[in-house]
Amino acid sequence: MDVARVVEGVLAGERRAVARAISMVEDGADGLPELIGGLYPKTGTAYTVGLTGSPGVGKSSLAAELVTAARGRDLTMAVLAVDPTSPFTGGALLGDRLRMQSHATDPRVFIRSMATRGHLGGLALAAPEAVRVLDASGADLVIVETVGVGQAEVEVATAADTTLVVVAPGWGDAVQASKAGILEIADVFVVNKADRPGAGEAVRDLEVMLKMGPELEWTPPVLRTSTQAHEGIDDLWEAIEAHRKHLESTGELERRRRSRILREVEGMASERLRARAAELLERGALETLADDLVARRVDPYRAADILVERMEAR
Repeated sequence: MDVARVVEGVLAGERRAVARAISMVEDGADGLPELIGGLYPKTGTAYTVGLTGSPGVGKSSLAAELVTAARGRDLTMAVLAVDPTSPFTGGALLGDRLRMQSHATDPRVFIRSMATRGHLGGLALAAPEAVRVLDASGADLVIVETVGVGQAEVEVATAADTTLVVVAPGWGDAVQASKAGILEIADVFVVNKADRPGAGEAVRDLEVMLKMGPELEWTPPVLRTSTQAHEGIDDLWEAIEAHRKHLESTGELERRRRSRILREVEGMASERLRARAAELLERGALETLADDLVARRVDPYRAADILVERMEAR
């Protein structure tokens, strides 16, 4: 595989090259550092929106509505749907063909389901690299949709500039939602399926929780949408734009992106150290150290220092 040709294709916006590059990210391919090295100088222009919430709240339908809104404003769009990895095929459990079919033939819309098979660091590292590919391909706006509200989804959502947390009427125990971490990451709350009974109660629950929380420079708005009735999408778009203007005017956008890339590099460094430690363990180089630990000749802190010294000596 000629990585240079893939880089050239991505920068030219060729869909096959973009798909190949994201597959390299999924697989943790050997050419991944060369790929990202070639693309990174051409990134930094796309705006990223994270879309997360419990399964069944209508995230994919909402993403499709946002794509329609973006295309109506002549923006080039990309949607990255981060799915769990299939234990049988290694691929995404939810395929592209299940998502947003009305936009599938639009040459200025790229839609991709992504699993994280083989990628060290999982979602936390794979998703930002895939977004980087889409950014370099010329996308104006990238939507990152996650499948649930667990820790992995929180990590992916924090890789976005603006994070939408989607709930539905009867969304359940607010305490559990708070424990899952979604309240802390939300820049905009969306009560989807607002044409159903209980939408008003869901809005009130969120507004009460926001009032009970700390005072912030940006208070997340709580909006109602209905993808079935095509209602509330313009208000949601305006909220995303308002948050973007807030981030840009306060300098928070640059601070967020700076913090994000530093966390990503830290994660990469940590994964490399783990890989080196695993290699030492596989070679049996730590057996003596394990014996010393079991015999209480060294303590765990000293053992950690010895392990670091041995990795540095490689």
